[in-house]
Amino acid sequence: MRVIAGSAKRLQLKTLDGLETRPTTDRIKETLFNMLTPYLYDCMFLDLFAGSGGIGIEALSRGGMESVFVDNNPDAVACIRENLKHTKLERKAMTLSMDVMTALYKLEGEKQFDFIFMDPPYHQNFERRVLEYLSGSNLLADNGVIIVEASRETVFDYINDLGFTILRTKEYKTNKHVFIETAGKKEIC
Repeated sequence: MRVIAGSAKRLQLKTLDGLETRPTTDRIKETLFNMLTPYLYDCMFLDLFAGSGGIGIEALSRGGMESVFVDNNPDAVACIRENLKHTKLERKAMTLSMDVMTALYKLEGEKQFDFIFMDPPYHQNFERRVLEYLSGSNLLADNGVIIVEASRETVFDYINDLGFTILRTKEYKTNKHVFIETAGKKEIC
């Protein structure tokens, strides 16, 4: 896994051993960031279920102002910190070693994000719990976008009930990215 573009372009990133994480492949990451690049400069980026931190690091490398990384696995947080040091992006990052719901509560009122990315374990309904929390939160900026990486089978039929709308869905071989915004907001991607 590597950084695709920006200030840390081509630098290799460490990943965790084992099957506990599913790092986003370079090809899928490149497709995702080709859609986001025009909006990344000076953005605030939240990377939930961050694993090795590859997504939030890519956002920083492409001009993001700050990325906050959240993972409850201490080995993942150590890996993120190593990757941030290796890419020389640690000054623009915050790492939180705790479960995602606790982190969201802790960040409330402290920060607001242009992009909230999450790649939770598949088929455990974590994305729904996070979206339910975010529906009553101020963590997402006015024109902010939530991006969920999920299995292709994951359904989001409840999204309108939470006050969100789906901007677009990009499907891949085994998973997909779902781009979500607050209902009635200006589309940015």
